Amino acid sequence: MTETLSLAQARRIALAAQGFGAPRPDGPITRRHVGKVIERLHLLQIDSVSVLARAHYLPLFSRLGAYDRTLLDAAAWGKPRSLFEAWAHEASLLPLETEPLFRWRKAHALQGKGIWGSMSPEREARRAGAEALLKRIEADGGLAASDLEDGKGSGGWWGWSDQKAQLEWLWRTGQLMVKTRRTNFERVYDLAERVLPARIRALPAPDEAESHRRLLRLSADALGVATATDLRDYFRLTGEQANPRIPELVENGDLIPVMVKGWKQQAYLAPGARRPRRIEARALLAPFDPVVWERDRTERLYGVRIKLEIYTPAAQRQHGYYVLPFLLGDQIAARVDLKSDRAAGVLRVLSSHPEANAPADMPQHLAAELRLMADWLGLTEIAVSAKGDLAPALAAAVAGF
Repeated sequence: MTETLSLAQARRIALAAQGFGAPRPDGPITRRHVGKVIERLHLLQIDSVSVLARAHYLPLFSRLGAYDRTLLDAAAWGKPRSLFEAWAHEASLLPLETEPLFRWRKAHALQGKGIWGSMSPEREARRAGAEALLKRIEADGGLAASDLEDGKGSGGWWGWSDQKAQLEWLWRTGQLMVKTRRTNFERVYDLAERVLPARIRALPAPDEAESHRRLLRLSADALGVATATDLRDYFRLTGEQANPRIPELVENGDLIPVMVKGWKQQAYLAPGARRPRRIEARALLAPFDPVVWERDRTERLYGVRIKLEIYTPAAQRQHGYYVLPFLLGDQIAARVDLKSDRAAGVLRVLSSHPEANAPADMPQHLAAELRLMADWLGLTEIAVSAKGDLAPALAAAVAGF
């Protein structure tokens, strides 16, 4: 018979899979600690917004506490590197060993499939321009969009210049890879064979169906318990790509069908998922953290609706611009809109809102986490704005640190 999990069990399984089933490490954080978190999550989403800190740094802070961000920089863009950039759940950093699982996606881009659509005559002309750009990089070495003659133009796909779009296309097709990032976080592209280590290039690429199966297994491991929609979303697989593979994974024992009370969809459990009786987490979660990045899953697990309001006009925002949910125990207990005022050395809490049924001591826990974040970011003060129902209690708690 199919096992039925309570919602609380599902939450604990999901949080344990995401690295919240054990205390943060004692002592200095090493590259090994960073690597273990990435091995558990399988990716870190990249986003350009830096109002607080770059998005890829924050999931590690949530799970490890204060750590040296250069550890991640070295893993992503140093020598030797252990991560690479690819289109996974949006632009992401992933372990090098997973690169062969995305070669089918690069082939699709090369063929004009997926988001690139059919190759119209206009796009064929852009392809010819991309090939010329590739030869230039082969001869002259890595470059960024700002190095190009029209790198600051306003035309092309997504409002980019033609040459910027060509760089993106060459990256999506796997002909170029991101070699490094400049101090302004701009990508520097180079030939894939000059970025990807020879040992990874030599790995065989699974066929497309097997790649989808392996990606779904990684999704299940990272999520613990998930619906088919959740599993697809982690690496942005389509229903056509993922749905035929899920029954195969069930038949092979790589997914275990379960029911979760209150969920309308069939759920699947990762065979190795931990089932802790208690979660004692305390963490600020980035808007792009896997715990909360999928709105429907977050609502099903935690009973809160998380909306990214970055692109919402300021007057219409309910919670703020860069809002971090606060995880306490196995519940989302509050939301805070945060900003790093680096010039003034202040972590600004622009608004703060409690969630229903948050424990009475939540403000003290949140204040402690804000103090830890401020120290990590090199900010000396925390300033709590009066905006939000939590503000008075949080300001009083912050004053106690």
